[in-house]
Amino acid sequence: MSAPHYLVHNTTDTVGVVVVEGLEAGQEAIGWLMETDETIRHTTKDAIPIGHKIALGDIADGDTIIKYGHDIGRAVAAIGEGGHVHVHNMKTKRW
Repeated sequence: MSAPHYLVHNTTDTVGVVVVEGLEAGQEAIGWLMETDETIRHTTKDAIPIGHKIALGDIADGDTIIKYGHDIGRAVAAIGEGGHVHVHNMKTKRW
């Protein structure tokens, strides 16, 4: 496998974390699913900055976002597979 564009820790995760600069819309991104040591691929819908998240499947408004096997918040808008997930479409459940 060539160097991954994003990392996914658990099979239950709904997002992966981008670990490279310059991930552009329409690009085939390579991910590493660490729990099973698998290579996965998604086509990006948006440019996604390093440290931000990529949706691993379609996420509906109100769905729980899972990262590293943990609930990190909820979607506040629908996010398509390969979409950019960050504060513009995801919020904490704490308040």
